[in-house]
Amino acid sequence: MPMRTPLTPSRTALFLALSLALPAVAAPAPQDDPRHTSPTELDHVVVTASPLRHTAEELTRPVEVLAGERLDERKANSLGATVERLPGVQSSYFGPGVGRPIVRGLEGARVQVLSGGLSSGDVSTVSVDHAVSIEPFLADQIEVLKGPATLLYGSGAIGGAVNVVDGRIPEQAPDRPFGGRAELRGGTVNDERTGMVRLDGATDYGLNVHFDALQRETGDYDIPGYAESARLLAEEGETPDPALRGRLPNSAVRTSSGALGVSWTGERGFLGASYGLFDTRYGVPGHAHGHEEDDGEGEEAAHGEGGVRIALEQHRAELRGGLDGLGVFESLRVKLARTEYTHTEFEGDDVGTVFDNDTLEGRVELVHDWGGWSGAFGAQWVDRDFVAIGEEAFVPGSRSRDVGVFWVGQREFGPLGLELGLRRDRNEVDADIAGAPRRFDATSVSASLRWHFDERLHLTFGLDHAQRTPGAEELYSDGLHVATQSFEFGDPALDVETANRAELGLHWHGERLRVGASIYHVRYADFIYLADTGIVEDDTPARAWTQSDARFSGAEAEIDWTFAENASGAWNLRAFGDVVRGRLAGGQPRTVSFAIPHEDHADDYTVTLAPRGDLPRIAAPRLGGELRWERDGWRAALGAVRYFRQDRVAAFEDETAGYTLVDAHIAWHRDTAGGNAWELFLDGNNLTDREARPHTSFLKDLAPLPGRNVSFGVRVFF
Repeated sequence: MPMRTPLTPSRTALFLALSLALPAVAAPAPQDDPRHTSPTELDHVVVTASPLRHTAEELTRPVEVLAGERLDERKANSLGATVERLPGVQSSYFGPGVGRPIVRGLEGARVQVLSGGLSSGDVSTVSVDHAVSIEPFLADQIEVLKGPATLLYGSGAIGGAVNVVDGRIPEQAPDRPFGGRAELRGGTVNDERTGMVRLDGATDYGLNVHFDALQRETGDYDIPGYAESARLLAEEGETPDPALRGRLPNSAVRTSSGALGVSWTGERGFLGASYGLFDTRYGVPGHAHGHEEDDGEGEEAAHGEGGVRIALEQHRAELRGGLDGLGVFESLRVKLARTEYTHTEFEGDDVGTVFDNDTLEGRVELVHDWGGWSGAFGAQWVDRDFVAIGEEAFVPGSRSRDVGVFWVGQREFGPLGLELGLRRDRNEVDADIAGAPRRFDATSVSASLRWHFDERLHLTFGLDHAQRTPGAEELYSDGLHVATQSFEFGDPALDVETANRAELGLHWHGERLRVGASIYHVRYADFIYLADTGIVEDDTPARAWTQSDARFSGAEAEIDWTFAENASGAWNLRAFGDVVRGRLAGGQPRTVSFAIPHEDHADDYTVTLAPRGDLPRIAAPRLGGELRWERDGWRAALGAVRYFRQDRVAAFEDETAGYTLVDAHIAWHRDTAGGNAWELFLDGNNLTDREARPHTSFLKDLAPLPGRNVSFGVRVFF
């Protein structure tokens, strides 16, 4: 299969240079620029993932917003690593090139990743070694909707949604005709070199222009000890090679991203388009795809230069428009995106497996204000054509068609705020195998209540009934999934899973103190999960997709306290914690049948799965804190997060030791004439050089997190 021409480093450098010659472009309006926004003020940033365009303070359902200086400090190679310090949010890990958000213990096909309210169009839900095709360094703000977001974004958001706002299609004319930002940074743990530029602006005729570009190069990263865990080495009876200490082979990353957007804005609306590309190449550390010969070279191939590297390339075109004042409707918003995605897995210099995913998605929202109800009607449709070619393509090609209609509304009754919503979806999956297409209907209903005791304190209570339809990988997987080093088998008879959630939240904010806490419980009927069967052939376990009732319970809390503002500066203390437990709820034992293929035969198995027990790879409990200081253009922070031992594990799953990660940040910001500014920054991560192996990672015994890292650089705002 032919590959599209990648964006090489030299071409990206030219792309960056050309950006400096672009005509008048402008920075966001001051009220939209959250660079110096405090944590309390972030509650008042508009959450664009909701068609009602309310602030985080006004929404009745739980949401987190990451923006401004906090976002600058947390930006990382992957989206998951960028948002993982938010309460209730962690990240998957498959090397530094891959990290998908985990929201309240749920990940993959249950957490929708969005770019400006439309799906990212990648295949990151198909396999855990597939990256999200969104560059967090180019984000204006990142919004995390916790709990079911199916009302707004359909079946794939039953666990939540993460929306990256990049402003590539300007919807409003900026205040100034010229502006932007640029950043250069380096890192010690992996010899990182990153450069980015963003330009925004407008003419006197309502024409707005946006341009952004990024180039990142990193090498293999340093680790505190050996790649293999002590447990794995003891189990295999191996003695580690001292030459392999301190570095994780095949963990280098190269990423290029860029986009050009234009729009016309008038008194009643806007119309715009953008074209963007995302190109990344990254290694899959810890093992190689393929089947080594029994000649003593297999181990070298798995851990040396013959490892697997992935080349991911995406082209995305978007069209957006809005019109205000439509008679009985306040506004109309239309979004359309066409995404062409190619993902090639190289085994050394040879092409192993190729994934193609072409997506066409549209969304229409009509906002109204009737009888005291502020609400929105909406429709969304998605067409996906997915193709997998290669000997290790464990999922067949498929065509998916999803259509959904919804309404959400909110009304105030004195101190009470009520939000209601309803959505209906029709999904169809037609795989390239024998058998009729599977068709599913899903219904979601939600009710949330916010009670304002006074201006500072409010209580929220939410009830949700949400449904998710199974994906192609859950229905039709059949064979060796080398990324997870397991045989993986789907079940074409899987049915819709249903979640019923109740949540109680408390929020209090004063002039210097903000406190938030919530507890929640979710009851799943026919929860779809990947179960370890206990069958192992050729040192490769067999796992099967199956369904059972399940329960998720959790809690999270955050305190942000500005405890001093005096001649020494402003001092702020933040602390947070979260815990979630996912377990099977009993019922009848489930039986799964599958066949493991060999060259001349297949071994048939039938396994009965226990109806009770903990679910696999549930995120460990955490407790974190951070001390911040600001004075005369200086700001600094020192923090730590304790990830506790995860000993609530599924059958055939190993416990994971706890660890503590310490980080620090310091920056000097200087404003100059004409509203311009620049700042120097120094960020430190894992300063104690601790060995850290996330329980959520399939590679926890093969690839620890990076060791001590110091990032440094300069940002320019103009």
